[in-house]
Amino acid sequence: MATTLNPARPFPGAGDYPIDEGYFDEAFALTGVPRPPYAELFDALARHDPKVLRERVRSKAVARGISFGPEQALAVDPVPRLIGAAEWAEVEAGLAQRVRALNAFLADAYGAQKIFDAGVVPRRLLETSEGYEPRMRGLLDGHPAAATVAGLDLIRDRDGSLLVLEDNLRMPSGASYSAAVRELVEPELETRLRPAGLGGHAEALAGAIRAAAPDGRDDPAAALLSDGPASGAWYEHRRLSHELGVPLVMTSQLEQSRGRLFARRGRDRHQVDVLYRRLDADRLSAPDGSLTSLGEMLLPALESDRLRCLNAFGSGLADDKLAHAYAESMVRFYLDQEPLLRSVPSFDLSEEGPRAAAMERLDELVIKPRDGFGGRGVTIMPRATESQRRRAIGLLRRRPERFVAQETIPLSSHPTVCGGRLRPRRVDLRPFVVTGPDGPRAMTGGLTRFARGAGEMVVNSSRGGGCKDTWVVEEESGGKR
Repeated sequence: MATTLNPARPFPGAGDYPIDEGYFDEAFALTGVPRPPYAELFDALARHDPKVLRERVRSKAVARGISFGPEQALAVDPVPRLIGAAEWAEVEAGLAQRVRALNAFLADAYGAQKIFDAGVVPRRLLETSEGYEPRMRGLLDGHPAAATVAGLDLIRDRDGSLLVLEDNLRMPSGASYSAAVRELVEPELETRLRPAGLGGHAEALAGAIRAAAPDGRDDPAAALLSDGPASGAWYEHRRLSHELGVPLVMTSQLEQSRGRLFARRGRDRHQVDVLYRRLDADRLSAPDGSLTSLGEMLLPALESDRLRCLNAFGSGLADDKLAHAYAESMVRFYLDQEPLLRSVPSFDLSEEGPRAAAMERLDELVIKPRDGFGGRGVTIMPRATESQRRRAIGLLRRRPERFVAQETIPLSSHPTVCGGRLRPRRVDLRPFVVTGPDGPRAMTGGLTRFARGAGEMVVNSSRGGGCKDTWVVEEESGGKR
């Protein structure tokens, strides 16, 4: 059932904003009343023409070169998402707990493998995951954290509870976009609301880089390794390089000699102790077990412990969608605690019982390839065409071990400027967590991503989605449906 707001509301373009009880709207209760503190935000928006405001923000983004990929300007919406400080404190504790458990899992998977021996997580995850890097076995000893930077994708269910949709520990991107979007949006809105600072992501990352130094390297030489201008996150790489005060290098500039890694810049060559890698390539080993070109370059220095990589090779094991199905069990196993953040329920389709249960209600679920990212290969069965459903079912029957099924959670919506009006667009939230010498530290807020089309459930920038500023504010942003 859908309702619309009173056309007399004092902000332009929102009079017929639709509200549907089928999903949670971040800004409005089902009655059409703004959730606190959105009323204050809409008072500020009332002083602007929404379309003009959006174009001003996007023009600044273009002028500053904030892009996703070499040619795709970052789509930025000027209406920020608001989260109350009290709710955020609970989320922050849950993020730290989950990241601590996931890093304990990675250390265990490349070490003693106790969780597999205990039968808490099936060993076939290790044996079949494309994220597992066998050459890293035994090489994580002494690492403060295998996944120094984690990005967890959070969504709200119909009741407004935040759930973890996916865990990203291989090479999560977007932290610098959070800061960039804040710089674009906040100055445009004259409001009494004051968002909390983002929490010093670059400073936390710099501290984690220093803490990751090999023994005897108290003042480590670090570098950020990038694919270069062709990378989708090239803007972020350049910005982080500047903020961290470390050189930005490509693989063509790397040399290895006698168990050490060097970066060449012009005629100069410097040893690299810590490499923050942001490459798309993520393998030391090829499928046949031989070394990749990246493995030939980096493995000797990793094995001699004269080089540390952030995030460590093999962190993609925790990105596996099958690992996500057991993340809550990891919290209980390693921390002896109940999870503070719940996962979107998932089905391990390699197990006969869960597979049979999923097949009985397949049209209600989401089918995901275990190694997919960016929304690729995902089939949302309730919204799929008949041909898409048939294809997904065929793949599932042939190779059930390569997929997981998840409950379909309708993403919450948020007012977004579309044309000259405010319209609901589905959103998720990617907060970033850096694990340094003092443990996990979350960015305050993170990056809200929105889908471009009405009702669209995929929000990734690679699929045309855009970004919103995320404000953590003192007033509670919750409210009754």
